[in-house]
Amino acid sequence: MAEFLVNFWPLFVSSLLFIVFLVKYKKNGSDTREKCKLPPGGRGWPIVGDSISWYNAVASSHPPSFVEKQVARFGKIFSCSLFGKRAVVSADPMFNRFVMQNEGKLFQSCYPKSFRDVVGKNGVITAQGEHQRKLHSIASNLMRLDKLKSQFLQDIQIVMRQIFNNLRDKQVILLQDVCRKIAINLMVNQLLGVSSESEVNEITQLFSDFVDGCLSAPINLPGFAYHTAMKARESIISKINSSIKIHRQQSSPAIGNGVLRRLLEEESLPDDAVADFIINLLFAGNETTAKTMLFAVYFLTQCPRAMKQLLDEQQSLRSQRSILDGEMLEWQDYKAMSFTQCVIDETLRLGGIAIWLMREAKEDIEYQDYVIPKGCFIVPFLSAVHLNENIYEDALTFNPWRWMIPENQEKRNWRNSPFFAPFGGGARFCPGAELARLQIAMFLHYFVTMYRWKQLKDDEMSFFPSARLVNGFQIQLSKILA
Repeated sequence: MAEFLVNFWPLFVSSLLFIVFLVKYKKNGSDTREKCKLPPGGRGWPIVGDSISWYNAVASSHPPSFVEKQVARFGKIFSCSLFGKRAVVSADPMFNRFVMQNEGKLFQSCYPKSFRDVVGKNGVITAQGEHQRKLHSIASNLMRLDKLKSQFLQDIQIVMRQIFNNLRDKQVILLQDVCRKIAINLMVNQLLGVSSESEVNEITQLFSDFVDGCLSAPINLPGFAYHTAMKARESIISKINSSIKIHRQQSSPAIGNGVLRRLLEEESLPDDAVADFIINLLFAGNETTAKTMLFAVYFLTQCPRAMKQLLDEQQSLRSQRSILDGEMLEWQDYKAMSFTQCVIDETLRLGGIAIWLMREAKEDIEYQDYVIPKGCFIVPFLSAVHLNENIYEDALTFNPWRWMIPENQEKRNWRNSPFFAPFGGGARFCPGAELARLQIAMFLHYFVTMYRWKQLKDDEMSFFPSARLVNGFQIQLSKILA
């Protein structure tokens, strides 16, 4: 019950604000409707609008269900009432791309207060305008392809081996917890240069509290997720600032060879901005990587044919190297994982973390026959495109072979395709996309070649307040003997 109240609170507060909005701006709203031609749509329930139907959909295993019903009635671009204000929602790939490509010009990101407070104003996720462009450029530079080869590939494999070697034969695990631990280990190691198990475990717990409060009610009182998250944020920032202080004083490799060290040496950001910058990368990297690892194994478990082909590909690479003697995979091995990349793409299509984006119109915008007023809430619903039967045949089925079909190659260009945008697009395209894919591929390599598993409990996906498997994907491991 407590969890339900916490999750329901933002809707309740939004409803009250909506009442105030109606009273205070009734006349202005009438003027706006006369001046602007919004896309067609319903009004939903009095006061709460469509927020409850929206919440029920995004909390389910099929987030676009609400959007699909509205599209059937009103078309791919429609209006509705969400979170106390009129919103334009899109399942149109071309309009979604138009919104992403005009970030900072016609549109700007729009996040709830709790998210902005917890993640921080100086991070690449929440910053606006020129400040955002500068931070995005820095992040992209720190995670360039050449750095993946020289600075990340070996570190990723070391973390994978450490964690998987500690799992026992016949051990029962919640894979969701293991994937979260792997992801936070990877990000803490690569961003902060931290490898101490005790430090990593401490940051893991803090970060778990941090993530749980990002979309909670902004109530800063003990017992509420937002309060716990803000405390966790303070502790994480304190650790980052301590590392910064050591580096400034000693000018030595005391903080390892992570992104933080290179950020301090190669860029000119104030220390408070550095802390927010690192927290943003921790958040984005952990969520994308951990959940995609989890969902990939979940889908593979349900598709033995795909599991066998992936295993054959990974065992072939393993047999070419003396893995048991400590030799690691090299960059050419990663580039040879063609079917593994298909599995990753299909996992991102079916279970992508960025299912919808939140934007706001910076000015009155004309698009086709519509006029979208300044300040209007815009929601490009990426998942509705990814799961559209008119774009992808048998769209709800896990089918990694679809990405081998020649006519799907243009769709597969996840940097520019309007039909497949798991990492967003435009000025906010995820700078760590290549790193995330590398981490996921290495995870699949080590997991499927070291273990077999048996699923012990049925499970299903849910996407609110964050993407997850409802029962954590409980499995029993069987270690493969050399």
